[in-house]
Amino acid sequence: MALNKPEYTLFKNTRYALNGLLEVTKNEKSFRLQIILFVVGMVVAWSLPLGFIYKAVLSVSLFIPMIAEVINSAIERTVDLVTFDHHELAKRAKDAGAALVFLSLAMLAFIWGLTLYAAFCL
Repeated sequence: MALNKPEYTLFKNTRYALNGLLEVTKNEKSFRLQIILFVVGMVVAWSLPLGFIYKAVLSVSLFIPMIAEVINSAIERTVDLVTFDHHELAKRAKDAGAALVFLSLAMLAFIWGLTLYAAFCL
């Protein structure tokens, strides 16, 4: 059985990645909300009177929920490719993806809390 693997180059891989981001942005409201969180978070992080390292930590942490949302979207699409019927394993896979997003948001809150505490209270 031949695998559906096109020839990869840096430019093709970049195009595939950008197509994936565009697709997720168009079709996932949750990802669009993550983008809003990212933009607002960036504005807040770079507006605060903090040193560069603190701002960098806050900024980089904003990518975590976006990455988790893309992974969750990939899980959902894969499950939907296999079946639209209710199946306990399909539900577990989708729930695990949702848990990933939840944990990423909890990690984001923890990083921001710890960073802001270190910057302003220590």
